[in-house]
Amino acid sequence: MDARSSSAPFPDTTEARAAFLAEAGGLDAAIAGGTLGETVTIPMAEALVLGLMRQGVTTYLAIFGHGSTALGEVLRAYEAAGLVRTFQFRNEVAMAHAGTALRWIYGETCAVVTSIGPGALQAMAGSLAAASNGVGVYHIYGDETTHGEGYNMQQVPKPGQGLFGQITAAMGASYTLHSPGAVRDALRKGASAVFHPWKPGPFYLNLPLNTQPAPATLRLDALPLRPEFAPQSPAEPAVFSEAVDLIANASRVAIKAGGGSRPFAEHVRRLAEASGGVVVQSPGSTGILPDADERNMHVGGSKGSISGNYAMDEADLLIVVGSRAVCQSDCSGTGWPRVENVININADPVDVQHYNRTLALTGDIGAVTERLCASLDGSGAKDNKADWLADCVEKKREWQTFKQAQYDAGPLADPVWGEAVLTQPQAIKVAADFCKSVAAIKLFDAGDVQANGFQIVEDDAPGESYTESGASYMGFAVSALTAGALAEMGRYMVAFTGDGSFMMNPQVLIDGVEHGVHATILLFDNRRMAAISSLQEAQYGRDFRTSDGVAVDYVAMAASVTGVKALWGGTTAETLRNALGEAQAHKGLSLIHVPVYYGTDPRGGMGAYGRWNVGNWCDDVQKLYQNTAV
Repeated sequence: MDARSSSAPFPDTTEARAAFLAEAGGLDAAIAGGTLGETVTIPMAEALVLGLMRQGVTTYLAIFGHGSTALGEVLRAYEAAGLVRTFQFRNEVAMAHAGTALRWIYGETCAVVTSIGPGALQAMAGSLAAASNGVGVYHIYGDETTHGEGYNMQQVPKPGQGLFGQITAAMGASYTLHSPGAVRDALRKGASAVFHPWKPGPFYLNLPLNTQPAPATLRLDALPLRPEFAPQSPAEPAVFSEAVDLIANASRVAIKAGGGSRPFAEHVRRLAEASGGVVVQSPGSTGILPDADERNMHVGGSKGSISGNYAMDEADLLIVVGSRAVCQSDCSGTGWPRVENVININADPVDVQHYNRTLALTGDIGAVTERLCASLDGSGAKDNKADWLADCVEKKREWQTFKQAQYDAGPLADPVWGEAVLTQPQAIKVAADFCKSVAAIKLFDAGDVQANGFQIVEDDAPGESYTESGASYMGFAVSALTAGALAEMGRYMVAFTGDGSFMMNPQVLIDGVEHGVHATILLFDNRRMAAISSLQEAQYGRDFRTSDGVAVDYVAMAASVTGVKALWGGTTAETLRNALGEAQAHKGLSLIHVPVYYGTDPRGGMGAYGRWNVGNWCDDVQKLYQNTAV
């Protein structure tokens, strides 16, 4: 396609344009240098790639099909010129998870590219993890043609207009590029979603097959840049005085640190000290205070901990920081039975008003907590809370004593394995300690591994562990390992996964080798969905269809993939430590198969300490909720 400009010439082909921009030092450098004219006419797919480049998005995760060949050809040319990177995957769900992890863990925004129909639906399903955890990722899907010439293969088989756009719009921010001239508007709306200041998420960009190669005329310097947002805090100083009064008049202050607090660990620590409060972590905010900090009560919620749930049950003032009050983390709305008032710090104007009796400090967590701490300093608001801290510290000792007893119980006889094997808490503790010794990032897959994991980890800073508890997506952790190879500064990671979660996305065995991943899959095998088995037994006294009788040799399975180091983790702490060391030394992807205990012995798990509105517990929990003040 010919390209036209009103001043400096722009090459006539995609390959020549890519080479031209590479020689100029990139698109921004070419624009700044005045080497581009006011308007150019290029294929819409190429305009999209250039627009994403202006926002700093140059990494693409792709499974191409007939719905994305035009975009694929542009990416081929621009990758050859060194302007973008494209990585091929084998499963759209796994690809979406890798893209989520790349932004969540490493801060690098990418675009996930699929074809039309089933592949897009799979990627969209995987995007639940990004949506639930507030992670901005571009999702670019092929879509049916705009001419309506007849059913397009793999479109939604229904006589309606823009059906896939309706589906993606129900999931989140969405745009269908029906017209090539709308690319600027699409990118502006996309940037607002992907780079949203407090609740970023996936942006679904649907590309009809016939508009991808269609000509788009535009100014390249008018393509939207990545937006920047100044931190906001309440304009009225009186609300901070009111907050100080609430804290001063309370005797038992608890701070609930949600996932949104992770970038503000130092602010949360200062707030805890200034208010005389203790901190209850969410599964996604472990490490917000160092593990040994006396104010760190560990996790609270339907699983929770002895100390975390004690603080929730006894607090009379709740300070919420960056939390959506997710059901399990909040005991289905019953987690704060004695709380009389709430101070909520959140930039989202809806989430900040979740509780009754709320003083809403709407704004950036850092900006708001700085002002609140400044107001608390010297106020004496914390002076009446020494007894509260002492009680909480004692409960924390009780929790630590209980944990150590579980670790010291030794292997337990398991009927499936026919011998004594490690319990899941014991194996997780061994592996978590190893990860700390080598500064490895821990990723926890959904299920029993996840629940035991966030109860066990002893993180000293955010980012040491990632647990996808927002959507609780099985297979996220193993899929996320690939992000370490895609990132500019990737780190060694260990995925803690169960046999059920691993089999949701075993494609990582191939993708990991293909992309040069240095990581370990730690596979805890109890031949069942243990989290649900345990839930069924706790509620109804028996489990149903959550286990199987099929033995799988995961070592042989992993070893069949060239480049994967497959190891047996054994049945003792010592054999597992040795396997972890051997896996870490392998400069590639490793898998360790660890048999773990499942049964009714209370030494086999970490216990549950809260409430959850599921199954035959619903009536009791809902009655409690009806009587809550907040």
